Amino acid sequence: MILVLLVISTIALFLTFVYMKSSTTRLVLTAIFGVALVGSLVAVVANDSQHFGMEKVTTTKTTTLASAGSSKAMDLLLYQSVGTADKHRVYIYKQTASQKKVSHTAASVKTSNQVKKTTGTTKLVTKTTRWTYRSNAMKFWFGIADNNHELVKRQNTFYVKKTWVVLSTTQAKKLSQLVKQQQATLKSRAKVYVANEVKVAMTKNPNMTKAQLAKLEKSAAAKYQAQAMASMIQEAKSTK
Repeated sequence: MILVLLVISTIALFLTFVYMKSSTTRLVLTAIFGVALVGSLVAVVANDSQHFGMEKVTTTKTTTLASAGSSKAMDLLLYQSVGTADKHRVYIYKQTASQKKVSHTAASVKTSNQVKKTTGTTKLVTKTTRWTYRSNAMKFWFGIADNNHELVKRQNTFYVKKTWVVLSTTQAKKLSQLVKQQQATLKSRAKVYVANEVKVAMTKNPNMTKAQLAKLEKSAAAKYQAQAMASMIQEAKSTK
């Protein structure tokens, strides 16, 4: 509506100044239309550059978070670097384990991402700040600019447990390759590791029951698997 006022006041000022004879009425109308022209022009510029008539409104959205990887043994949060300096990242995730197509954050300078470790619920908290008109009157005057709800910034915070692994897509591919390459070797080494752990335990307590031995073997196997996986993860993270 402000642009309509700007056009009308411009035309009216021109017609008044050119076609009306010099008189008090002409001066009054010229002053009125002149003020309307300048005022509407200033308002348009202020709305465009300073968001006149608007205010920042922040909304918070919490989304459930599931592993982006296909492995059930490991929870993954993946990212893809934008550019070579790794200053901006697009994070890849799922909202549910059954989700077939992954979700991702926006690749925009107005979007920032951070990852925090938590002992609570794994989730994604998104805070979005937008310019919004303060009133319907302001929206009526300036809404034609189509800048209502214009994005100011969006901040994504991923809260993940300590067991989650954060890798780039390149590092994730490298980890997958390492697991496949070392799968046979890891099995044989795991057997040796478990046997040694049982031998040490039997030396300390020769009267261990079958249930105790089974529990020990399971615990030792899990411990070795965790150590081996941690080693491969570190190797994968060295990949740029």
